[in-house]
Amino acid sequence: MPSLRHFIKYLVAFVVCSSWLIAAVSNSELESEPRSVYQILRNYGLPMGLLPKGVKNFILDDSGKLQVHLDHACSTKFESGMLYDINVTGTLRYGQIEGLSGISAQDLFLWLPVIEIRVDIPSSGLIYFNVSLASKQFSLSSFETPRDCLASPVADLQEGIQISKTLSKFKFKEETAVL
Repeated sequence: MPSLRHFIKYLVAFVVCSSWLIAAVSNSELESEPRSVYQILRNYGLPMGLLPKGVKNFILDDSGKLQVHLDHACSTKFESGMLYDINVTGTLRYGQIEGLSGISAQDLFLWLPVIEIRVDIPSSGLIYFNVSLASKQFSLSSFETPRDCLASPVADLQEGIQISKTLSKFKFKEETAVL
């Protein structure tokens, strides 16, 4: 019965090849999925140092909405000071995070909430932070590596947000008066 013998050989070869193929596909799928929030930032054309070191809890949905939960509010220093609230949220698009909340940047003596971060042209070496009143540019290389973040009271961040909202209202009234 040579035909049964050939059938069994082909069946075994088919099963072995199929299992190799399934293993190869599942391994490549695992490798293509980001394992950390820092890899996600990289995949979106953003530097890893936008978030502090040690972020483990985050959610990214299909629409690009990112939610990051830190162990505690904290602060760090780049070219200027940065404050991170316990929860940081925003929507990722390639080269930018829009609708951002939970990050504030220091401008002189004020802490202003950052509402958008963008990298227009990576080769320019610049990253832009839109705060409620203006846009600040920084060296992109400053944000290449996540930084240690020191515990910071949440009240500082909330106070900065309140000051920023007050100044925004004042600016709006000033612009309306000119019209």
